[in-house]
Amino acid sequence: MLIGYARVSTADQDLQVQIGALRGAGCDPIYQEKASGGRWDRPKLQRLLEGLRPQDVVVVWKLDRLSRSLKDLLGILERIDGAGAEFQSLTESIDTRTPAGRMMMQMLGSFAEFERAMLRERTQAGLESARRQGRIGGRRPKLTHRQQEEIVDMIISGTKSPAECARLFLVHPSTVSRLMARHIQSTRTIP
Repeated sequence: MLIGYARVSTADQDLQVQIGALRGAGCDPIYQEKASGGRWDRPKLQRLLEGLRPQDVVVVWKLDRLSRSLKDLLGILERIDGAGAEFQSLTESIDTRTPAGRMMMQMLGSFAEFERAMLRERTQAGLESARRQGRIGGRRPKLTHRQQEEIVDMIISGTKSPAECARLFLVHPSTVSRLMARHIQSTRTIP
């Protein structure tokens, strides 16, 4: 069964060109949606994907009607393939029922993999550069070094309990517990 999917981003755009092309290709039913291609919460698309059976063919007018990002497009195509269905884009002449269409989808997958690898490489290079400059990633400590020393002194001297210190410094009791555990560990390692 040829199943069409037509989408526009805004309510004032018209679906008729897409619907006409999908009907001309023999699609019935045609799922129609007015939602951004960058959003994953598209109920009509979800319904289409959940109802796919082997031998079905999902047909779109253009690839960008299915998704705006290559990553999401490949995720959708994997779901179609996982259901045993096929995919066809009328404008780009991609049809996974043909060897050329399958090759095109594999090339898209290769580009996406390359894009992910490049992103990972750039991220690692940026983190390494930041480390060389003395910057460390992660969350900033809730307590300054001086506040940490005060809490340790109050608890060791017995003037305040860990719970009282947590309330006094507006932190969770587990923050004080971790601080005390680090303090105890550091005093054990000092000869």
